[in-house]
Amino acid sequence: MKRPNKILLRFFKNQSNSGIAIFISVFIAMLWANSPWQEIYKAIISLPISLSIGEFSISDSLLHWVNDLLMAIFFLYVGLELKREILGGKLSTFKKAILPVGAAIGGMVFPAIIYLLFNGTTNEFRGWGIPMATDIAFAVGVISLFSDRSFTSLKVFLVALATVDDLGSVLVIALFYTSEISTVDLLHGLLFFGVIVGGSYIGIRKTWFYTLIGIGGVWLAFFFSGIHPTTAGILTALAIPGKVKIREGDFLLKLQNLRARFVKIHPIKGSFISEEQLDILEEIKQKSDDAETPLQKIERHLAPIVGFFILPLFAFVNTGIHLHGNLIEILVHPVSLGIFFGLVAGKFIGIMGCSWIMIKFKIAEFQEGLTWAKVAGVSLLASMGFTMSLFITELAFENEKNVFIAKISILFTSVLAGIGGFIILWTTRKSTIVNSLRTE
Repeated sequence: MKRPNKILLRFFKNQSNSGIAIFISVFIAMLWANSPWQEIYKAIISLPISLSIGEFSISDSLLHWVNDLLMAIFFLYVGLELKREILGGKLSTFKKAILPVGAAIGGMVFPAIIYLLFNGTTNEFRGWGIPMATDIAFAVGVISLFSDRSFTSLKVFLVALATVDDLGSVLVIALFYTSEISTVDLLHGLLFFGVIVGGSYIGIRKTWFYTLIGIGGVWLAFFFSGIHPTTAGILTALAIPGKVKIREGDFLLKLQNLRARFVKIHPIKGSFISEEQLDILEEIKQKSDDAETPLQKIERHLAPIVGFFILPLFAFVNTGIHLHGNLIEILVHPVSLGIFFGLVAGKFIGIMGCSWIMIKFKIAEFQEGLTWAKVAGVSLLASMGFTMSLFITELAFENEKNVFIAKISILFTSVLAGIGGFIILWTTRKSTIVNSLRTE
């Protein structure tokens, strides 16, 4: 029988399980916000938190700290993932990148257009960025329910698409959901960014350097500049080194030499080792550190923090919606309809349409295992805007009524899209199994 701590460790190592943690957070928040103790929930998310160093002080609510600081860390993680994919992953070549990148662009443009068809002539037009987003945690979580190898290429396609989608969302936030800009603070932020770029250029590999300058410098300056501080996360990620200091062959040869030296040293009595052996172990640690990129090191450490702390906490403080009023009237409101059709129809048309055009004109090609039915399923899963859609909602609307309507629509749409995408993929899988049995 497996120990409970081993089961928990395996659970947290699997990033697709973060969708479960987010779902639990949403369930608790919704239940709490609609219970007799709803005022306690409101008091918690409104709890003032202050950070003071000497005469310098920042004070804000828990809700704003999560949305401004923790989500900047989330975008730092997204930026690291994007850079890794560009340097040596799913987006490293034109052939690999063109299909998911093109599909992601289509999946951002069409939702915005459809939203504006419902709200373009009203004061609610600022919500056009809400249906552009895809929640990668939920979408990948649904695909992970299918363990078939034939779904591996589909997961790769979805992750690449959603990563580009997240970058697009950051650009939209930075360019269109920014208040008045303080030029001085913006220049300070760019100066700190230059320090990080310089550190990367001269070969600084200490993760604390990029973390300290990124949060204490770039993020803080952007926070006061008027540009949403989540942009600082992406910028910092792009400057973090993605190259090793020692090549794999040289690393292995060095390890063999160090091992040989270690074995030759006569051991001392007891459980301790000699000073010379300690020096060799320290050298092994240093060489191991040189064989790993700072980018991958930070990304690996951030993965469980983002998946099982930041995103669930974000969901908890943003989805505690007290349900009231006529639900039918809410769902047929132009904002709600714009989000629903923008996400479901816009994502489907954009992703499927752009993919079809690129395949038709031989600009791109399907990887082994991809089919139109599977891409259709992914197009619906990409309609699960959730985290990013909720985030943009807070930036787009100041009117509490519009925020309420948008959040209800996002939750409703994400559930329907998740169920619809799962049914399409399950049907595809079932038909594939039946066909394979017939051919045997």
